[in-house]
Amino acid sequence: MILRNASILVIDDDTDVLTAVRLLLKTEAKEVVIEKNPENIRSLLSKQSYDVILLDMNFTSSINTGNEGFYWLNKIKELGSEAAVIMITAYGDIDLAVRSLKEGAADFVVKPWHNEKLISTIRDALSKKSGNRVGGSIKSDDASTLGTMLVGESEAIRNIFFKLDKIAPTEANILILGENGTGKDLIAKAIHERSLRKDKPFVKVDVGALTEGLFESELFGHKKGAFTDAREDRVGRFEAANGGTLFLDEIGNISLHQQAKLLSVLQNRMVTPLGTNQAIPIDIRLICATNLPLSELANENRFRKDLIYRINTVEMMVPPLRKREEDIILLAKHFAGIYAKKYLKPSISFSEKALEKLRSYHYPGNVRELQYTIERALIMADHPVLQPEDLIFSPLESASAAEDEPDELRLSTIEKNTILRVIEKNSGNITKAAKELGLTRTALYRRLSKYDI
Repeated sequence: MILRNASILVIDDDTDVLTAVRLLLKTEAKEVVIEKNPENIRSLLSKQSYDVILLDMNFTSSINTGNEGFYWLNKIKELGSEAAVIMITAYGDIDLAVRSLKEGAADFVVKPWHNEKLISTIRDALSKKSGNRVGGSIKSDDASTLGTMLVGESEAIRNIFFKLDKIAPTEANILILGENGTGKDLIAKAIHERSLRKDKPFVKVDVGALTEGLFESELFGHKKGAFTDAREDRVGRFEAANGGTLFLDEIGNISLHQQAKLLSVLQNRMVTPLGTNQAIPIDIRLICATNLPLSELANENRFRKDLIYRINTVEMMVPPLRKREEDIILLAKHFAGIYAKKYLKPSISFSEKALEKLRSYHYPGNVRELQYTIERALIMADHPVLQPEDLIFSPLESASAAEDEPDELRLSTIEKNTILRVIEKNSGNITKAAKELGLTRTALYRRLSKYDI
């Protein structure tokens, strides 16, 4: 639904707030009803339905706990209203925000707000109410492919959803932290799709895999003849992302020399392609990701602090799957539905013992490992109900997770042999081998170096 067709109810004990919101929205929405006393909510909802309700969190209480807001939020739900409820408070506590989302609120705004932000929040709530947020997931307009959806109902992933809604419309540079396989690339894509740059390019670069020689050419571009193999002009990734979003993955793996080059470009907002002295202005929103903890990035022998501050206006920590236990079965069924469709299989379900096996596993490879486990199971299974024996977890991930165990040498041998077998199977193609192993190319290269392969 669009805002100009919406009916909005505003409930706040501050007359000035009610007047300001009514004046702001009267030319934007079809109808704006204001109410100072929350005791009248039942009567108001019995007379008509509303598309959005703006609800204050503190009324008569002298202690600003937000409990009154939660009480009336639950009352609205009990009365069967399908309105999207946006909570209002002058105290922007993140715990209150997350709790309000868990209890059914569509969003959370803090007084005083910018008018444009309030209107944007209402529009987003109407959009979600129309179906863009479904069953604990966030998806883009085309969710037919795996890479367009984030799925989860746990508190950890709801916190991610909340932060996405808050930071995506801004121009803030984002640093996404999390283990391999947690879905950092999906988070980056979701931020872009919800930003004001969504109609502009989204360009991803695995900077951790770039050699010193390729780093500048790949990011900043080059002119024909700039070096031996420069047979034609090449536009760098910064210039290709102009007006849109640039996603630098594996940022924690670049050298100090590369960091200095990157910092200069981010400070000056200009790139100079190799082979020319002509600087090109760039306008990009930057998102970076790394599997390194922030404490390691803070080591100046490894990473420049001035660059960290430049790329880390807001940080997002993506939790590992073992800390999202409530999401495991939801994700497994999500992947089963996608791969059943992809491989033209009938509807697939899980036996109770299979579900128990999924719940009890520790997932060192995170969501990516679960995804490939379900895909393999669907390919190999000859029956529509998956059994425990159909679910074979990656021996490579199991070996990696146990590297610090007493029998380290034996597990290292298993890992090395697994890598050799998969590389041979893929005729030496590192990209395909890494994908089958559930690793990034960079992570696979590190293992190749570790075992001197």
